Amino acid sequence: MTTPMQLLVRTAARNNAEWCAAMSRSHGVESRFGAEVWHAPTRTPLFHPDAVTLTPGTTAATVTEGVDATTPGASVKDSFADLDLSADGYRILFEAQWIHRAAGEPAAASDRAWAVADSPAALRAWADAWDEGDGHADLFRPELLDDPATFVLAGRTSDGRTTAGAVASLSENAVGISNVFASEGGPDAAWPCVLAAVHSLFPALPLVGYEHGDALAAAVRHGFEPVGPLRIWLHGPGALPTG
Repeated sequence: MTTPMQLLVRTAARNNAEWCAAMSRSHGVESRFGAEVWHAPTRTPLFHPDAVTLTPGTTAATVTEGVDATTPGASVKDSFADLDLSADGYRILFEAQWIHRAAGEPAAASDRAWAVADSPAALRAWADAWDEGDGHADLFRPELLDDPATFVLAGRTSDGRTTAGAVASLSENAVGISNVFASEGGPDAAWPCVLAAVHSLFPALPLVGYEHGDALAAAVRHGFEPVGPLRIWLHGPGALPTG
C-alpha cells in the first residue's frame, strides 16, 4: 500500500472508530481510544465491532487484550487486513474495501429531498425504513441525536415518507458514510440523495467509508475509489458486524 493510500485508510479507520464509539455511547457503552486500537470493554451494539485497529502493524495481543471474548459475538475490525487472530479463536467473517471520494465531486441528481433526522420521531421513521421489518430498528436510539458529530440523513419522497438515507459521521479530516440504504433501487438509488446532503452540509471535506460486494460496486459507480482492504474477525457464532 502506498503512503498516500495508507494515510487515507488511517483517516477512514479513525473516522469509523469514532462512529462506533458514538453508537456505543448511545447504548450506554463507554469505550477508549489508544494509540493503535479503539476498544469497547463490553459488547457493543448489534452489528458493531468491539475493536477497530487505527494503525498498521498492531499486534494480535494488543487488539485482543481489550476485547471481552467470554461473551458470544466478539468482533474486531482489522483496518489494514494485516492481523491473524485465528490462534485467539477468531475467524474471518468477510473482507471489504475502504473507500474515498474527494470533496466537491459532482453527483447524479436525486428524485428525493433530504433532511437531517433531528427528532426522535424522524429518527424512528428513518430506522424503520433502514430496517425494512427485520426487527432491528431499535438499534438507533434517541440518544444518538445528542452526538454533535452524527448526522442521520433521510431521503424523503414528495409526500414526506423516508425511503432512503445514510449516517454521516463528522471527524477532523473527513466525513464517514455508513448504513446507506434505499427502500427501492438499493444503494444506486440512495447515493445521489446522500451525496447531495453531504455536499450541502460539508462541501470542503472528503468522504470515507467501507463497502463490499454489490454495495462496493455501487459506491464506485458514484465516484468513490477503493483505497485499501479490511477484514472483520468474529469470535464464535454471532451477528454480522456492519457499522
